[in-house]
Amino acid sequence: MPKLYTNYKKTSKTPRKPFDRERLMNELKLVGTYGLKNKREVWRVQLTLAKLRKAARELMTLDEQDPRRLFEGDALIRRIVKLGLLNHEQRKLDYVLGLTVNQFLERRLQTFVTQKQFAQSVHHARVRIRQRHLCIGKQLVNIPSFMVSKQSESHITLAPTSVFVTGKMGRQKRKRSHGAKGGDDE
Repeated sequence: MPKLYTNYKKTSKTPRKPFDRERLMNELKLVGTYGLKNKREVWRVQLTLAKLRKAARELMTLDEQDPRRLFEGDALIRRIVKLGLLNHEQRKLDYVLGLTVNQFLERRLQTFVTQKQFAQSVHHARVRIRQRHLCIGKQLVNIPSFMVSKQSESHITLAPTSVFVTGKMGRQKRKRSHGAKGGDDE
């Protein structure tokens, strides 16, 4: 029997109260502000944040000098600092509990593309990323929710294959120009 490599972990968690007015309004504001595709993207970030907080709470219940707390706590904090969610001065588990969804959404590639003015709006940034116009360093990235680390945020540029760099006609423009020639022959 062949081995199945399917990943069954949930990436998002639906809210317990589906019609809580305040939550719905807050989610809608987040979706609009950060140009998200749908509310599931908000829920995915909330689940990630909940997992990080749970790990931090669990480690905080252990003794200060416990080897597990020292090792796992340091690894957790190092990962969060690398992402740019915490400063080097905030290297404590207490600060992990203070993280917010907004801090996570600020670290998305889509937000950085808008801030660096590669696009006119967050929605336009999403389109540019999906159309493979941007890269981080030499790596072409077409995922708007890509979490940009502190190191790589200065390396966000237009992709070398992008029509904005090459100056070549885009697919639609080429299609129109060939279509016009084809229509004259008849």
